[in-house]
This record gives sequence, C-alpha cells and structure tokens, in this order.
Amino acid sequence: MDLRATDTATELLHPGDEGYDAAAGVMCGHGAPALVARPRNPEEVAAALEHAVRHDLEVSVRSGGHSLLGHSTNSGGIVVDLGHLDTVEVLDEARRLVRIGGGATWGAVAAALAPHGWVVTSGDTASVGVGGLTLGGGIGWLVRKHGLAIDQLVGARVVTADGRLVPASATENEALFWALRGGGGNFGVVVDLDFVAQPARTVRFGSIDYCTDDIAGLLARWRDAMRAAPDEVSSTLVVPPTAPGLQSTATVLVCHAPDPDNGDDDPVFPLLDLGPVADWSISERAYADILEPAPPHPPGIRPHVRNTLVRALDDRVIAAIDRFRAGPAPTMVAVRSLGGAVARVPADATAFAHRDAEAMVVGAVVLPMAAPAEQVDRALAPWDAVAAHGVGAYVGFQGADGPDDVAAVYPRATRLRLATVKRAYDPDNLFRSNHNIAPLGR
Repeated sequence: MDLRATDTATELLHPGDEGYDAAAGVMCGHGAPALVARPRNPEEVAAALEHAVRHDLEVSVRSGGHSLLGHSTNSGGIVVDLGHLDTVEVLDEARRLVRIGGGATWGAVAAALAPHGWVVTSGDTASVGVGGLTLGGGIGWLVRKHGLAIDQLVGARVVTADGRLVPASATENEALFWALRGGGGNFGVVVDLDFVAQPARTVRFGSIDYCTDDIAGLLARWRDAMRAAPDEVSSTLVVPPTAPGLQSTATVLVCHAPDPDNGDDDPVFPLLDLGPVADWSISERAYADILEPAPPHPPGIRPHVRNTLVRALDDRVIAAIDRFRAGPAPTMVAVRSLGGAVARVPADATAFAHRDAEAMVVGAVVLPMAAPAEQVDRALAPWDAVAAHGVGAYVGFQGADGPDDVAAVYPRATRLRLATVKRAYDPDNLFRSNHNIAPLGR
C-alpha cells in the first residue's frame, strides 16, 4: 500500500520539507529519518508499518519523544509519530473509564480530566507522552497512593507488525496485555489505552529547599520520614551539582493527595524538620498545574543518566550515593520514594517486576556533548557502587540499552515471558528501537 494512497492521507515529512527538522529531533537527540509519518488512525499506522517492512526501514515510534537514548527517532528509517492520536474520551462516566490516545501528552490529559475531578497517575512532566511512559510502567506523583500508571490500565489497542489492530485486556489477548504493562514498545504501536481514573480535584504540592553539607544525613532523615508517611504522600529528594567552594543544597519535592479519613495530622510537616530549611512553598493546586514543562538542555552539554531500584534505602546505599556525588564530574542525584500501592501488586502480575523497591535512585553526570567514551566511563565509574545495591532498574530512566541494562530492567523470568509474547506478535523484531526484547529463539 502506498502511504499517499490511504483513504485519509497520512501527514508525511521527508528531508527538506518544512517542519522536517523539528520532526526529526527529540528531547535527547536528533535523527535523520528518511520519512516521518504522522498517522491519524490505526489504518494509517498499519500503512506506515507496511511501508517500513516493504522498504526494509528501521522503525521508531514516537509518543512524546522523551527517550533518554533517542529511541523515538533514527537515521535512514521511518519515524511513526503518534502526535495526531491524542484524544481523551470518557467511555463510562460511572466507572471513570477513559480512553487516551497513545500520542497524547500527560499535561493535556490532566487538563481534559480536570473538569470531571479525575486524575490518572502519570509522570512529572507535561510533555511526556502517554504511550511511552505507560508502556515502561509509569512512575509519577501519585505513585504511592495509586501505584504505577499501568496499575490503572485496563485495556489497550495495538497495531502489530503485520498490520492487525489487536485489543488487549484481562479478557482479550491476556499475554499481550501483561507484556504491555512494563515491557516497553516491543510488541507493536499502541494507538490508545483505557484507564480507570481516580477522583482528585486538587493535591498539595511544593518544594522544600535545604542548605547543608550533610547530604548523607539529610537522605537518612528523609528516608525515615517517608517510611513513617502514609501512602497519600509521595516525594523526591533532589541533590543538584555543587559548585566548588559553595555549600551543598538539596530540594524535597512533595505531593500530598489528602485522604479525608486520615485525621487532622499534616503528614508533610515532618519533612520541614529534616535539616536547615532555606525556603519552602507548599500549596493546594489542581493536579494539572503540578506537571512541569521539560527542563531545557544547555547547548553543548549532555547528562549521562543511570538509575537503580533499591529494596531498602539503607546506610550502605546512602554512603554509595555520597561517594558518587564526590566523583570526577558534576553530578545530580534524585531519590524517589516508592512502596505503598506499588508494592501491593504481585511481582509477576505485570512486566514491571520490581514491586518491592523502597526507592528509585537516579544519577546523572554532566559532560560536554563531545566527551569521549573514556571520559564518560570514568565519570560514571562511581555509579557502579550505587548500582551494586540495586535489585533492578526502571526503563524510563535507563540511560543505556546494552544487554546488561535490559537485564537490569527485566529479571530473567520476566525476560523469558516477554520473549515468548514477542515471538507471537513481532517474530521478526520490527520494533527494536527500544530496550529490546528479542523474540524467543532468536
């Protein structure tokens, strides 16, 4: 099928076309695809995939374009940009059942659901794509109260490598539905997803800034405070790079989704006692208003990001984080509280297997864009001591995609199960521009 001959012609961009340069780039990179296709329906998605197979083109699927490794673009292949598949539709008001296009962004979704007084737990950034974040699991500001994004997912429709539109749910194509919840974009193009939204018009959200050189002590006190906090509180402790000769700083970002049955005690208040507070601001806001724009990337600079999930944020992990911060390059560390609703889902219920993690530790070293591989390896070497305490990694912040990195995301039993599903739905591995699971037997 000629892409230009589809009933409602797909928007196509070739090198040299107006808008191509912007379409070829993503947040963390720039590609040179032979073609960018922007389908408006599943049939046009299928036509784009048929074109890719017929012309032996690499396929990259873009939802929001936030892949740290630039998986949503390529050079010489085709980018299937889902930006036109961005609708938000209420399927059942009584059940709070909503259908969201795979190319929608979480900021637009939050704004569309706000008049209903509903939310779907999502990422932190407004421009992150619904499809990409959800397929990786989906860690966001309501993670402890409502779990991962995939824990609210009840169905999806997928265009597979052979062009079929396949529904997936707990009662239809159950193996595929299991794999979609955490297995990434390995199995097809997810054109829309069905979620059960949660009631919440507002949340309390804000930040607390600390000035202290005792980052390890602050981390330990934050850990203890979060262990005592109810599930309605989620928070992240962020330690930015420290300029030479200046005191270290840290910020706790906190989201409180109040439960009226939890009494009058303020569960956020203990976070103000963790250390010397330089400033703080916490206020009641609409959920849509707490999703921030993507941070700008300074020109010529590239962050090299790694993450690990730790079963316990114990003193050994904290000491390793402190050593990483003292490494040879400017570093940023963010430690995110998990547990709560995440941990109440069995490890094998979805392809996100690391349900027993207390926290996610994200580390980044900031280097010039042209830094050679040897310099990158040297700067990241102290991270190995942090990762040694981890039980796995979260694909959404995995800044490398070698075999060991994929193994960190998916334990062996999970990988084998995913590879079986992959063989059934993508036996030729058309969808490999991702943290790839090869079909079983290949």
